[in-house]
Amino acid sequence: MKEVVAEIVPVDDSSSSTEVELLQVDVGDVVKLKQVLDESVAHALLDESGAPHLTEHYGHDNVKLILMTVACAFAVVAQFAPLPFPDSRPVLGLCCGAYFLLSFVLQLITAFVDKDCIMITKKLDAPPAGGKNALLAKYGIRVRTQLPRFSEFYTVILEFQGYGKAKGEDKTLYSIKTWSVGKFFDVDGFFAEDRLVEEVEGLYSSFVKGEFGKPEDHDDGHYGIFALLGVPVLDDIFARKKQKKD
Repeated sequence: MKEVVAEIVPVDDSSSSTEVELLQVDVGDVVKLKQVLDESVAHALLDESGAPHLTEHYGHDNVKLILMTVACAFAVVAQFAPLPFPDSRPVLGLCCGAYFLLSFVLQLITAFVDKDCIMITKKLDAPPAGGKNALLAKYGIRVRTQLPRFSEFYTVILEFQGYGKAKGEDKTLYSIKTWSVGKFFDVDGFFAEDRLVEEVEGLYSSFVKGEFGKPEDHDDGHYGIFALLGVPVLDDIFARKKQKKD
């Protein structure tokens, strides 16, 4: 995997020459490409100088960190427990079993809870000025992104975190927008972050105004069992077969 490299490229304006730092990415590396796009989306929503100026909620991430820490603690005990080998078998078995169990739980959280979510924000103290979406003061925002394998289209989805669990609540209140990555990267892989920031701020503005997508087009980002096993292509095959039957 190639590393992300930054180059300084001079940009001329009418009065002087200003040096602007541009990020260059190998556009063939989809994982790195999505990482750069996701970081810019989060920056656009959290930046104090930007219009959204949201605050990230770390509660969910803290739970995962606690699980990781406990798993590592079991691994440390298994490695450094001051017991001779024959007598240490029960301890080793317990520690190894606990480590793999916690690792499996983390994998389940990633596949069935996190899904394609990159960030969760805190609820606002009050809806933004001019916003019709009063739910922003009650629920945080779940920020989701998608860049399917072998696809050039990058999608950002904004929806309410925790909304839809109560009876009578609509699960499909969301705003979505899709762009070709070619809008933000040139042929050499230089990234125009300001373009993406502008688009994300526009999407957030639509979400604040209550301009939601069609319920029938809602995608919950659910991963199937084959994605959990590391073979997501089988999930796609079975999903297409199910759509044909429906």
